[in-house]
Amino acid sequence: MFLVIGSVPLAYAAGALTLAQLYAVGLVSSVFSVFFSVAYQSYLPVLLDRDQLMDGNGKLAACRSVAQIAGPSMGAGLVTLLGAAGAMVADALSFAVSAGSLSAIRSREPRRPRADTGRRPTLRSQIREGLAYVARDPILRNSVAFNGTANFFVIMVETLGPVFLIRTLHLQPGLVGLLLALGAVGGVAGGVSAQYLARKVGSARISWIAMTVLSLPGLLIPLAGPGWWVLLFGFGWISWTFASTVAGTSLTSYRQAVCPPDMIGRVSAAARWITWGTLPLGGLAGGALATALGVRTTLWIAVAGGCCAGLWLFFSPLRGLRDIPLGELEPHQDGPAGVRSAARLEGTGGSGS
Repeated sequence: MFLVIGSVPLAYAAGALTLAQLYAVGLVSSVFSVFFSVAYQSYLPVLLDRDQLMDGNGKLAACRSVAQIAGPSMGAGLVTLLGAAGAMVADALSFAVSAGSLSAIRSREPRRPRADTGRRPTLRSQIREGLAYVARDPILRNSVAFNGTANFFVIMVETLGPVFLIRTLHLQPGLVGLLLALGAVGGVAGGVSAQYLARKVGSARISWIAMTVLSLPGLLIPLAGPGWWVLLFGFGWISWTFASTVAGTSLTSYRQAVCPPDMIGRVSAAARWITWGTLPLGGLAGGALATALGVRTTLWIAVAGGCCAGLWLFFSPLRGLRDIPLGELEPHQDGPAGVRSAARLEGTGGSGS
């Protein structure tokens, strides 16, 4: 990423920067970010014990949210001070610092013995294995369905929120940016408090309670109006990001703990393919509905659908557990064995007690 991003200011300085290069940089950096996201989620269980995964994932979520708050404002400041090309230099250097920090980690991932099949497994076969693994585990299956459904509706709010605030409520751009940034505040709060809530309420319980109860203030978003009533948008947006971060921390920790080391990367990639695949669909649906029904009506549909996404977690084995099982559940057996193992953890208080 250092070289990819750094190519932009170099080309600019040489007078050779083109729109095609910018498109290529955007494409390549997006592909690299996908590989990085899958890799770091697969690597975290190597660094942490299973009872530390909730805390580790919560801290990572909080860091991401802090970056979402600080990044745009710092970027705007750097563009003002150094110009766009200078800001890209700073961006490239940040990836160099990141790479240096990662290289300083001394815990090495153990080598996985390969099955002696005579040939390297194809990408298609690995994707198929990951999807099959997700489909066989009831908790993984419902959590992926929850994430995909939530993303479908949340992207509608992210897409139509600025349109609603500017065209309907006639807010100034600065206030619009502030209200949208409040979502990152909810993410920070959710990441910091995820471990505490899991310990007090139960990591399984809080995953579905967060998305069926704590997310309900999100219904206030389309009720926002001029004046102080605009704060309803901010409060609803904070509740959504807070609830989704808490639930996501628990579900990610389960996936990292229960998947065998040689499968976790495939399962994470398969889950991401599904959950992120609904984002463009939600954006298209939101635009079409807003054209046909109006922006406020579409926001009502979006927030109602987003709150209902938590029902995937409610109607899953998580509802009968206190804590998400972080031991071996034999998830490949989609039957009573896995549920009975989880119930035994419930009886002993689980990892969150």
